[in-house]
Amino acid sequence: MPANAFSSTNPVVLIGAGNMGGAMLSGWLKSGVPGSAVLVIDPGPSPAMLATISEAGATHVVAAPADLKAGVLFLAVKPQVMETVLPAVRTAVGPETVVVSVAAGKTLGFLEKHLGKAAMVRAMPNTPAMVGRGVTGAFANSAVSTQQRERVHSLLSVSGPVEWVPAEADIDAVTALSGSGPAYVFYLVECMAEAGRKLGLQADLAMRLARETVAGAGELLHQSPDDASRLRQNVTSPGGTTAAALAVLMAENGMQPLFDAALAAARKRAEELAG
Repeated sequence: MPANAFSSTNPVVLIGAGNMGGAMLSGWLKSGVPGSAVLVIDPGPSPAMLATISEAGATHVVAAPADLKAGVLFLAVKPQVMETVLPAVRTAVGPETVVVSVAAGKTLGFLEKHLGKAAMVRAMPNTPAMVGRGVTGAFANSAVSTQQRERVHSLLSVSGPVEWVPAEADIDAVTALSGSGPAYVFYLVECMAEAGRKLGLQADLAMRLARETVAGAGELLHQSPDDASRLRQNVTSPGGTTAAALAVLMAENGMQPLFDAALAAARKRAEELAG
């Protein structure tokens, strides 16, 4: 990331330094954004986050300074508190500011209502961003310049790939698929472990086996040039044990219709959060 894209006169302003905001902040600092170019606004960050901010030479305040104008205003607070937070930072949005929101369901129209017309990006990262292995879907409105988009891309990509979508409505589908997706994988581990326990394994052993199997399969998928379908076929010997299990999972009433229904429910909820 070019460090000269950010400066104390063109700062990255982070609103909210919780799990996601804190993960992004750590990634920015490691990737070359100078601490002097970062301002964190949070009424109560953790001691560890305060130490990170201090060691990097960044600035922490509990409220936006009256004369603040952000280069990038990064909104990393929960959707439920957005309406309370935004009026206090409206004056930080100037002609050169690009606003980036990672709040599920909160539309650009909602942001414009509280912040005024501006260059804006809706983004949806996921929790593996905390270990640098996330993926983010993003949509930019027509006011976002090429330079601003590149700047936002560089900030978001510290936690993993960034996929830009052509329509704002696509962000709700991204939320359902990858934003909420880690929880589906964690639940898969729980289900596999419980099934192993029912086959007679000790519960803690079954959990370790399930956990490492999913983590290892994910790493293989990450490193392999083959797509998921090919990797699945590579594991599946005709007439073998994997084929027997997949016959159940891939049946007409197997996993696909469950995931169809689950993601549809998640997208509906994202739409409801828009208000």
